Amino acid sequence: MNQLRNLLNKILEVLAGVSFLAMVILTCWQVFTRYVLGNASSWSEELVSYLFAWMALFGASIVVGERGHMNIPIVIDMMPAAMKKLFMIFAEVIACIFALVILIFGGVQITNLAMGQMTSSLGVPIGIFYVVMPISGALNIVYTILNIIGILNGTIGSGNTAAEAGKEA
Repeated sequence: MNQLRNLLNKILEVLAGVSFLAMVILTCWQVFTRYVLGNASSWSEELVSYLFAWMALFGASIVVGERGHMNIPIVIDMMPAAMKKLFMIFAEVIACIFALVILIFGGVQITNLAMGQMTSSLGVPIGIFYVVMPISGALNIVYTILNIIGILNGTIGSGNTAAEAGKEA
């Protein structure tokens, strides 16, 4: 399980990093064309906004894998170990359901719906940029399953740290 988690982490880190680097380069290009050439590049501005969404969703998947999502541990920390484990699994199940319903089901719906619409500057179907939603949803589901396995076998405890999720065997 640790190998799968590490592989997914590396792939997502590279994708999010490449998206960020492309955004920086395209934003610099936008500034250059606007202020030096006097003719703003509209396609780069549009592409940066789509890359931002991709980077954010890939980053969110990394957070799910690290169990870094928002929580209030004060109540759970006062519970007995068995109840802690139950609530941690419950949180992962809720995250999995969210990924399934909103990101995968909703993402497929909006992607299909938007395939008939073209972007204004790039001239490609908008649905291509929405396909990241079901991809991110599938990744989140894989991560939640890995997290549940880690919670059940004791390799993931109540601390929601990246180091803890990476200790999974």
